[in-house]
Amino acid sequence: MTKKQNLIEAIKNLIEAILSSLGYSSIVKKRTWHQHVVPYKEVWAVRREGNKRVTSKYRKQSTAINKTKIIAKRYNADVIIHREIGGIRKRISYK
Repeated sequence: MTKKQNLIEAIKNLIEAILSSLGYSSIVKKRTWHQHVVPYKEVWAVRREGNKRVTSKYRKQSTAINKTKIIAKRYNADVIIHREIGGIRKRISYK
């Protein structure tokens, strides 16, 4: 390794040590498979946590919830159901 690479690696290790001592497990946050049922224009959408794009759209909230439950069960994740005004209505865990 070059001096520059050694320095970068040392800085990364130092930052990880500081964050670890403050209670953070790592620098990179692991993505989850939690699924959100959210209002989207005139329909309901399913969106994976952290994604900007919508996974799928449904006319009825109940249909979106049922489809989301299938995905969450497969990945041992949570289903977060939002109200029309955006607040969280219910959270179902499949862990």
